[in-house]
Amino acid sequence: MYTEKLPKTWSAICIGIYVVGVAYMGFDSVPEDTGPWLAVSAVFLLLLIPCLSVPISKAIYNRIHIDPAQNLLRVGRERMALTDVDPASVFHEIQQDPLGIAQRYAASLGNIDAPVRGLRAAERGAPRLVGGGWGVPMGMESVEIRTRQGERLSIATHDRMAFLTALADSTAHGTPGIR
Repeated sequence: MYTEKLPKTWSAICIGIYVVGVAYMGFDSVPEDTGPWLAVSAVFLLLLIPCLSVPISKAIYNRIHIDPAQNLLRVGRERMALTDVDPASVFHEIQQDPLGIAQRYAASLGNIDAPVRGLRAAERGAPRLVGGGWGVPMGMESVEIRTRQGERLSIATHDRMAFLTALADSTAHGTPGIR
């Protein structure tokens, strides 16, 4: 079983700054100015929500879970059988050199599958982005694999080698001659 852990550093920093700022204002304001302090805290909360939208969307659309016992690969909101994944494409991706930081950011900017004319992956001849998101979040790597039916899939991941190793181990069990 493999579950990709999503980094929580950005969320912790944003929430920490919000809590420290609200607490600092509260020490000077409460109990005399509790109403205005609550109003300002709510306004700052409205600023916090956009800062947390990317980590929340990563948790919804880019969470990866491999469960060989149930023959299941879950990426975001999508589920597929591990037996549908072509093991040869997984082993091919393992042998590819990892991208550098700048290359990873550039690749994530170009990996879009939005439901807008001209930005759909099928229209551009690009692999379909798995998980339900419209693009790969900046800084994440995408791994291109194929299904046994030949469909090209792109999966966003934080830890490319750990994901591919777990996927290779899970898909090789059902394939004769590969292990």
